[in-house]
Amino acid sequence: MTAGQSAGEQPGGDGRGGRRPARAPDRQRAKREKIISVAMEQFAAHGYEGARVEVIAAGAGVAKGTVFGYFTSKAGLFLAAYQAAASSFSRYLDAPAAELERGFFAVITYWLEHTPHLIQEDWVPYRVTLLGNYCSDLQLKRWITQYLMREDPYGTRAFVQFGIERGEVRTDIDAAMIVSMVDWLMDRCQDAIVTEELDPGLFGYHTQPPEVRSLRVRQFVELLRGAVGSGSEGARA
Repeated sequence: MTAGQSAGEQPGGDGRGGRRPARAPDRQRAKREKIISVAMEQFAAHGYEGARVEVIAAGAGVAKGTVFGYFTSKAGLFLAAYQAAASSFSRYLDAPAAELERGFFAVITYWLEHTPHLIQEDWVPYRVTLLGNYCSDLQLKRWITQYLMREDPYGTRAFVQFGIERGEVRTDIDAAMIVSMVDWLMDRCQDAIVTEELDPGLFGYHTQPPEVRSLRVRQFVELLRGAVGSGSEGARA
């Protein structure tokens, strides 16, 4: 069983020598989701080290041992919380139709400009992913990296292909490398925005006039365009 799997997902009886009731998988799934929901709130509020498994268990209405039965370790629980947080975000191609019509770099601009608003709607998943992106536990970081590469939760591969098909993204570089570059650069840029929103004044974001913040977004997009853009004038948003 991997760190992200739950004991409730394993085959077996109901502990009384008979077949597990048909509703048991639904109950197990609901219990697992409840634990993850409480864990996300605790990790967001207290950080990875500060969150306590016994408090999470109490909040979910289960025993501490039950949490470990599902997730094996605190790291496994955080990984599940990170996955839930990442999968709750919109994908690149979920941008409004008008932005999609304008193209690849317009979509990048749209999501960067809307990051502060999205954080205000629900800061918990953003805080959890921020913790995961900068966690010091190398094994946990390895699991997170494997998850991002395997599941592509933000739909970056499809988004890059969208840019290639529109003639906006260069084709002389391996598409997988461009996917990695977009993921990494967008993560760093949005992480700075998230950090500033959660700790106002840290980077001076809130003290900057709106036109300066917009300028920085445009400058970031131009840097990204210079790196992966096709160079076609017709591709500019």
